[in-house]
Amino acid sequence: MNSSELTRDTFFDGRLVVTQTAGGYRFSIDAVLLAAGIRPKPGDSILDLGTGCGIISLILSFRYPEVHIHAVELQPELIELARGNVADNHMADRIDVVQADLRLLPGGRLREPFDWIVCNPPYHRSDTGRINPNNQRALARHEIAMDLAQLLACARRMLRTGGRLALIYPAERTADLLVQMRREGIEPKSLQGVHSQSGQEARLVIVHGIHGARPGLRMAAPLVVYRSTGDYTDAVKDLMQP
Repeated sequence: MNSSELTRDTFFDGRLVVTQTAGGYRFSIDAVLLAAGIRPKPGDSILDLGTGCGIISLILSFRYPEVHIHAVELQPELIELARGNVADNHMADRIDVVQADLRLLPGGRLREPFDWIVCNPPYHRSDTGRINPNNQRALARHEIAMDLAQLLACARRMLRTGGRLALIYPAERTADLLVQMRREGIEPKSLQGVHSQSGQEARLVIVHGIHGARPGLRMAAPLVVYRSTGDYTDAVKDLMQP
């Protein structure tokens, strides 16, 4: 990959460096917000489905160096970026980047039941909206390589009983998500609306579920991302701290 096609961004006061494509798929604040709500215990195993450039795995490994992460990605170009980011941040002993199709898991090196699965999946059905001509962006935004049912079936196969699933999803598809989670035996346990500004409808939801748990859903306080000035709210600034 030509270096002129890449950008380098820093997080956590320069202690985390992330290389991304300039014109392909680039992660958004959605991934950062999702990662902020993951709180594993030392020794936990985490499966990051559709890791992209590896941003969620990198954040989690930075914050929780005593966990081991398998970061799964389908696209070869993004696999190359993710492995480079893991090496650049000296996390190769904690993050294993694996090229795989989640519809075929378990398989290869990915057979163990995991304590956590985290995913920032494609938001849009393949038959809705304009498909981006850039293949990386198209696969990341639309359900082309996998759909919601396939994602949650994979999560059910790869989670241990009592294991946790965390993902971020469009608010308008919340009913689809909760119904499909329960269908796969992953009980929704918490839901948080993500609002662009105070007073606006939720744009996204962050949902956590537990494999094999009893019913009981907690509604978390809304998360507002921006002030009226366009700056991040204090709550979001706190989530971006190391």
